[in-house]
Amino acid sequence: MIITKSISVGKIIAWTAPHVMWLVAGSSIIAYLYAANFISFSIPWVAISIIGTAVAFYVGFKNNQAYDRMWEARKIWGGIVNDSRAWGMMVDGFVTNLFVKDKLGAEEIQQIKRRLIYRHIGWLYAHRSQLLVAAPWEHISQGGHTARTAKMYQEKFGVGLVDDEVTKIELSHFLPPNEYDRLVGFKNTATQIINEQSRDLCTLREREIIEDFRHMEMTNVLRTFYELQGKNERIKKFPLPRQYANMSRYFVAIFILLLPFAMIPEMIKLGEYGVWLSVPITALIGWVYVMMEIIGDYTENPFQGMANDIPMLSLCRTIEIDLLEMLGETNLPAQIEAKNDVLM
Repeated sequence: MIITKSISVGKIIAWTAPHVMWLVAGSSIIAYLYAANFISFSIPWVAISIIGTAVAFYVGFKNNQAYDRMWEARKIWGGIVNDSRAWGMMVDGFVTNLFVKDKLGAEEIQQIKRRLIYRHIGWLYAHRSQLLVAAPWEHISQGGHTARTAKMYQEKFGVGLVDDEVTKIELSHFLPPNEYDRLVGFKNTATQIINEQSRDLCTLREREIIEDFRHMEMTNVLRTFYELQGKNERIKKFPLPRQYANMSRYFVAIFILLLPFAMIPEMIKLGEYGVWLSVPITALIGWVYVMMEIIGDYTENPFQGMANDIPMLSLCRTIEIDLLEMLGETNLPAQIEAKNDVLM
């Protein structure tokens, strides 16, 4: 997540320089062909205006859908934050000696609370890690220049900013050894961690450490974690339909290809320097459409480890600190700090 109020001109130039170069180069070549009288035909400006308007509407629709996917993902993670705090509150308030015939010692009660809290923190990081696994349609999974560019974005403006510090958190730190060895072998470890929580609650009910009402309430919170996990997985595993995501790129390309053959003849009418003045103007118009397309393209997948992602690591760490404080622990991990104006 980019945390600055605005994006500097320098960063915009660095991000879009390759596109500016090919737009200027293409416009210059066509302008030269007109100046040297190699070509003289022109496309009516009205036709280009109609195409440009249609493309703008189409790309705008795509960008709206991409933003909806990102915002829905952020709302889901907001729900994870809220329900995680509720889980910590219930563990702290419900796991007591109130219903136990043979009273447990304070240390054993604390161990049970710690086990339930730590297992949930493990679920958070396991779920985040699973969401970061690249899907076939994401940029990093493509070949050639697209994959190389996506990898560069991840390293300089994404998960690469924090990989060496905090993303290699061992799940074994939060799970008992016997559980860790068993759970990491599943295809969906996060799902099995929640199921392990449910089994633990059943054991606590059998021991009468919690009674039916508390058991049901805590199980309902676990169910909400499944719902939130499933919603995130829906966004991750179901892309913006390709007919919308890809066709806008072709439409933008057609518009940019036709644009010089309408703009340059119009600019020639201004006089001797009109043909060369058309180069930056044509490139600028093309740049606007290219940027609209790219913004939507990189926004539609909010879990691909780039600067525009949901700051899942920061949210996980915030929850972790809150829950550890509920346990009364004082040796707390540090908050995740933004780097290069990006919070992961």
